[in-house]
Amino acid sequence: MKKQSFYFLILLSLCLNFSCQAQNKSKPVDTPYTYKTASPDGIGKVYMGREISFVMGFEGKDWLERQDREQEESISLALENLPINTKSVVADLGAGSGYYTFRIAPKVPEGKVYAVEIQDEAIQYLQNRSKELGFDNVSTVKGVENSPNLPENEIDLVIMVDVYHELEYPEEMLTEIRKSLKPDGKILLIEYRGEDPEVAIKPLHKMTVRQVEKELKANGFRLAENGQFMNIQHFLVFEKAD
Repeated sequence: MKKQSFYFLILLSLCLNFSCQAQNKSKPVDTPYTYKTASPDGIGKVYMGREISFVMGFEGKDWLERQDREQEESISLALENLPINTKSVVADLGAGSGYYTFRIAPKVPEGKVYAVEIQDEAIQYLQNRSKELGFDNVSTVKGVENSPNLPENEIDLVIMVDVYHELEYPEEMLTEIRKSLKPDGKILLIEYRGEDPEVAIKPLHKMTVRQVEKELKANGFRLAENGQFMNIQHFLVFEKAD
């Protein structure tokens, strides 16, 4: 009888353990995202009312390097208005072909530029291009979907050029970016103007100031500058909120 009682207790313990595991698995996981049927240019994942767009593959490199990009997007004006100095540490998140990376590098000769990418082809291209151009102050960083893998408390400016709307995990990325910024560090988002129907870009690849501000504010940032001097894009500088 004692043996039977002992085995019964073991069996009961196992059943309770499996029951608890099943309950834990069935528990809904807290998430800031909702899901819908994907639109033609989206992934079906929604953050604060905005469907996240597909990531442009590195095969679009030639479009990033097109000759008329300066005229279309006012690149020189953007570079002139960057909140940096010669010693700044800048992270170009979603650097792509390095169009901005290699134009920022000469402006921070005593600083550094981290070119962050999640695509291996882009990382290799950026490394090769950096050697060709002779920039000692450019370092490539392999990021992941939910983190740019930047060092903590080191960055003066994180710049995302037509990138933020493609982040698959915007909330997690903003959390990690916040950690990487110095106390007075800033985020610069350059995004095609979603308020302007004349901007001939697919809707999910454009953003309104209202939507950008809503998302950044929810993650501990406040809008410090709304520069409306670019032809078809917003120039939005955010800093850490108090």
